[in-house]
Amino acid sequence: TCAEMATVPLGFNIDTPRWDQSTFVGRLKHFLNITDPRTVLVPEEELDRAKALVESCRAGLVPPGSSREQLLYAKKLYDSAFHPDSGEKMNLIGRMSFQVPGGMALTGCMLQFYRTVPAVVFWQWVNQSFNAIVNYTNRNAASPISLRQIGVAYVTATGTALATAVGLNLYTKRAPPLLARWVPFAAVAAANCVNIPMMRQQEIINGVTVTDGDNNELGRSRRAAVKGIAQVVVSRITMAAPGMIILPIIMERLEKFPFMQRIRVLHGPLQVLLCGGL
Repeated sequence: TCAEMATVPLGFNIDTPRWDQSTFVGRLKHFLNITDPRTVLVPEEELDRAKALVESCRAGLVPPGSSREQLLYAKKLYDSAFHPDSGEKMNLIGRMSFQVPGGMALTGCMLQFYRTVPAVVFWQWVNQSFNAIVNYTNRNAASPISLRQIGVAYVTATGTALATAVGLNLYTKRAPPLLARWVPFAAVAAANCVNIPMMRQQEIINGVTVTDGDNNELGRSRRAAVKGIAQVVVSRITMAAPGMIILPIIMERLEKFPFMQRIRVLHGPLQVLLCGGL
């Protein structure tokens, strides 16, 4: 009840970013905060309590004794697990906080199991399925996309990844071993070029809302949508590049050492850990 609640500290707005978003460091801290993989382990009940606390704070009331740090932590949990538009709890795989452990495991497996066509097919399919779940979970409520469009995007991206991976895998049989190790990156890059525009096709068709500095709506722009989506494609490929280009070079050198040749079971886990480091 309202009698059991205290007012929010003067001047405190729970939706105001903790760090200055006009600076790179501020945006980096904000990103690291909402993608903290430790929040994946938080129990569902605690996430629900965090949501209730955030909503109470927005209404101007919080439980007595709530500190600023408690409110900020509740907001961190809320941002990690609930959709920013709908407020619905997201599935675990699609949460941004799951991207680090999930991405590490998938990238490590794609880089480890690249030698045979069945292994290439399986891990590229798993990766694209993972991407489809993430894209669906984080879909833009302002530009809704139908299940049919999501299905077409998934099938197209998976087909592109498989065609690229299998084709290059067969082509590099006689090439230097390092080139074969780079095939997963080529497949991921090709799939991103197809998957992201397909998933966000409604924005390309209808445009995105453009606002001025005071958040007044000026209209919709397809050019802005195309520019934004192109930047997302480039950034996704760029983010994948360090691990998927540099790591094969490292593994190629490491696997020449006798101890690495003796203990082959370590190759996969080592690649997963190195993916996280890169």
